[in-house]
Amino acid sequence: MSETGVNENGDGDPEIDRLNLRISRPFLEVVDETWRERGFNSRSEFIRYALRTAVNHPEGAGVWKDLAISEAQFSDGEGISSDDVKAKYGLDGE
Repeated sequence: MSETGVNENGDGDPEIDRLNLRISRPFLEVVDETWRERGFNSRSEFIRYALRTAVNHPEGAGVWKDLAISEAQFSDGEGISSDDVKAKYGLDGE
């Protein structure tokens, strides 16, 4: 960070850093569908929420492991539908 208070990304807030994340397009489509359905204002807001939840509640790591496996399956042309994921985690009513 420079002495002017601007972080390395050129943003004016020295407390915020930008991250680059690479995920498959099919998985990104699932993420986008999920944040919209759950009422988040943006993809970034949803990802921040998901990361905070993972850090503050590590007992839920099984869900994150399943997400990582799903992302790899999407990359390989395999995977399950969002309806199947919702059914598995009891998210049908959300």
